[in-house]
This record gives sequence, C-alpha cells and structure tokens, in this order.
Amino acid sequence: MSRPLRLEYAGALYHVTSRGNERNPIYRDEADFDMYLDVLTQACERFNWIIHAYCLMTNHYHLLVETPDGNLSKGMRHLNGVYTQKFNRKHKRVGHLYQGRYKSILVDKDTYLLELSRYIVLNPVRAKNMVEHPQQWKWSSYLYTTGELNSPNWLATNALLLLFSKKKKYAIKKYQEFVMQGLGIDIWDNLQSQIYLGSHEFVEKHKLALSEDIQLLSEIPHKQTRRKAKPMLEIYKKNVNNKKQGMIEAYVTGGYTMSEIGSVFGVHYSTVSRVVAKFKT
Repeated sequence: MSRPLRLEYAGALYHVTSRGNERNPIYRDEADFDMYLDVLTQACERFNWIIHAYCLMTNHYHLLVETPDGNLSKGMRHLNGVYTQKFNRKHKRVGHLYQGRYKSILVDKDTYLLELSRYIVLNPVRAKNMVEHPQQWKWSSYLYTTGELNSPNWLATNALLLLFSKKKKYAIKKYQEFVMQGLGIDIWDNLQSQIYLGSHEFVEKHKLALSEDIQLLSEIPHKQTRRKAKPMLEIYKKNVNNKKQGMIEAYVTGGYTMSEIGSVFGVHYSTVSRVVAKFKT
C-alpha cells in the first residue's frame, strides 16, 4: 500500500495522531507521560514547532501542531522515534510501539483552530469511564490554557485565549464555556479526502498546489530538484564575523530550519526569523 501524501509548507497547521500497535498502551505509568512530554519539548525546540493543543490518552495521542518551517515529517520522525527508543529501553522491550505511521490532517487555521482545540481536550471526557470534565485529566493542554499550570514555551495558550478576549480572566472563562459546549459535536463530518479539514476554498487551494508540485517534480530529473546544501559549519566559519549574513546564507540554501540555524550560530530561532524577515523586505 502506498504511503499517504505529506503536505508540508511554512505555517501549516495539522491535527496529528499516533496509536499504539495493536491498540496497546504507549504510556504505562505517569513517568511515561512525563517522558513523552520531554521528547515533545525537544521536538518543538529543534524543529520550531508551535503546539496549540494536545492530549495524551493511554494508547494514543492528539497534537494540534503548527510548523513555521514546514517540517512536520522531520519532527515526527524525531518525536515518535526517540520516544519509542526511550520507552523500549525503560520497559525492556523491542519492536514497534506505534501502529504504522502517524496520521496527519491539514487544517484550515482560520476555520478549525478553535474547534480542534476543544475536540482534543475533550477526548478523555468522550472516552468511557475516564473523567467527567477535562480539568480532571492532567495529560492535556487544558490545565495550561486555563492557567492552573504554568505553560511551557512551546504551547500557544495566549494565542488561543486571545481569540476570546484580551482580558485573560474573561478569556479563560469563555474558553472553558466553549470547550464544554463541544460535547456531542462531531467535527469529522467535514473531513475531506481523509487529509483536509477546512473550507471548500482551502481544500481546493491545496489540492491545486499539490497537483502542480507533483507535475513540476515529474518533469525534472531527481538529482536536479535541489542541490545539496553547503555544510552548516562551513557557512558558520565563513561568516564568523558577520553572523547575520551567515544566517541568511544558511537559510537561502533551503536545507536547514531556523531552529537548526539558530543552534549553530548560538541564537534563538526567533532571532533567525527576524534576520530572515528583514532580509526578505
């Protein structure tokens, strides 16, 4: 069976899930949940991911992830691969932890960001005999969004709350109300082609872009689609006295993410982003 197409571009938003092999648990104890979140933190820092909502269930997880650098597949290889290694080592097991590859759905941020955010944190409530309220499940983004726990840097709680109000307390109240109003709503009725969740215009736009990309690549010999990027260390040494120029040179190769560039040049990825943005204007 052929693998599903991966639609990746800067600023894309995805609903991502992975399920345990044969529906077996991927978290056996609380330490496993913490271990997964540690690996997720590493993935977000390394690949410049933004998480809008998440929920870790016993045998699967849900992420609502935005990729400023268009690198979902790279980040997922790290996330699922590293966690599997750690889990297997801890529990003295071998073999696959997940059931096949992860599943990703491309999401229209303008239309479905809020809908998916509440769908994700309501998972433990929809599951039988787990909890009656999302507040009772500690392994989701709900307690961070409501301010009961301090949010990690990679979780965009403020961005989500700003969609309700600029006043934090009022925004949290409206968010809590909004979440509970989502019980019984099935957002997957609007899923198209198993990979798109968005307006008709959104879906058609990305179908067109995908078909154009496939046609373009089919007309170019594989070795000519992109020249191999110059080694990052070589770029750094060449521009050691002009780091801004070096960061720009590394970026325009198309071979490195902003997080990878920032790591080599000793700055935060947001600094790289500002330098690149200024270069583009």
